[in-house]
Amino acid sequence: MTIDHRQLLREMFDAAVGAAHPSVCVPPFLAGIEPPKGRTIVVGAGKAAAAMAAAVEAHYPGPVEGLVVTRYDHGAPTRHIEVIEASHPVPDAAGREAAARVFQRVQGLTSDDLVLALISGGGSALMALPAEGVTLEEKQAVNKALLRSGANISEMNCVRKHLSAIKGGRLARAAAPARVVALMISDVPNDDLSVIASGPTVPDATTRHDALAVLAKYKIEAPAAVLAHLNSPACETPKPGDPIFERVQNILIATPQGSLDAAAAVAKRGGFTPCILGDLEGESRDVALVHAGIARQIALHGQPFEPPVAIISGGETTVTVRGDGKGGRDAEFLLGLTLALEGFGGISAIACDTDGIDGVETNAGAIMTADSYARAQKAGVDLKALFANNDAFTAFEKLGDLVVTGPTRTNVNDFRVILVPKRV
Repeated sequence: MTIDHRQLLREMFDAAVGAAHPSVCVPPFLAGIEPPKGRTIVVGAGKAAAAMAAAVEAHYPGPVEGLVVTRYDHGAPTRHIEVIEASHPVPDAAGREAAARVFQRVQGLTSDDLVLALISGGGSALMALPAEGVTLEEKQAVNKALLRSGANISEMNCVRKHLSAIKGGRLARAAAPARVVALMISDVPNDDLSVIASGPTVPDATTRHDALAVLAKYKIEAPAAVLAHLNSPACETPKPGDPIFERVQNILIATPQGSLDAAAAVAKRGGFTPCILGDLEGESRDVALVHAGIARQIALHGQPFEPPVAIISGGETTVTVRGDGKGGRDAEFLLGLTLALEGFGGISAIACDTDGIDGVETNAGAIMTADSYARAQKAGVDLKALFANNDAFTAFEKLGDLVVTGPTRTNVNDFRVILVPKRV
């Protein structure tokens, strides 16, 4: 039976997304949460926040109230939990106002109350409550510079925590003495709870000096008010061991690894041996070169596995923007892979963001078929020039190989598969 590789790649991506959808991953964890004597206040932020809120309303065994903030067009129907939409990846006034309301909702509670926090990737930008003395515009400027710098998610969130009134454990501090249970969908390497949405309910081991070091490392010229704030001890976040976290429980309910495992099961059914590389970081184009080398070794020498093999990886790569083209980190990875392989060995691949949006474009990512390079040459599409201009979106748009899903309402980060077929 001939296997349609394009279809198999898409089925693997859909399985990865489906494994992390709130309708699947939220309900099992609600059974272990005992409703309080007092009120249950639901707050949250992230690309999955609205869908998580809908799942809570459908399955939580008690009355709920509250509000969550999600990305524009990522809403979901709810009855008791208000959903507010705001900007991502650069925060806007709607996110600032939503964050202020979230902060207000958790204050003045008692030990009989429960705060159920729904946290997912994207929450850092969506729940933007600047620290005292820092304006939203100043925070936006720093955020934009970080996004273009090549800084990884941990570095970006270190800075974000120290410029925020709500992140880096400050939401938990505001909610005390209420009990806090945070349900978290991880979008970060190693599932570091303090990095997911900048850890609003998690103690922060980083310091303001670390944040200043990140700005210096990437030569970011921050506004004077930002530098003044980071140089003040008053900007420091709550640390591990602080008693405010004694009644806080942070629970991972979906992880990138779980989604990679779901995709691996699909690969097996399709006749491919899965090779999971795990969560990876680094420049998209560098990660592409490494993947290309692994794919060649499998195809030529059957090492470390005899083909057919599905090379599967996740994590969050970065792009240091030098051109003025369009395209997120997944399309950039895939274009780098296309150029590195040039159609070698009948290899095909997919690279998509599980939230359905690669960077700021309308696509989740793209698919590379075995003949993508040849088709580009025939059509006069200069892939090398587009790559140099960080314009991977245009490259795959011209080839008709963009993957468009719309918002998935979850986020477990990047998803990549390379199919290396059986040797002939």
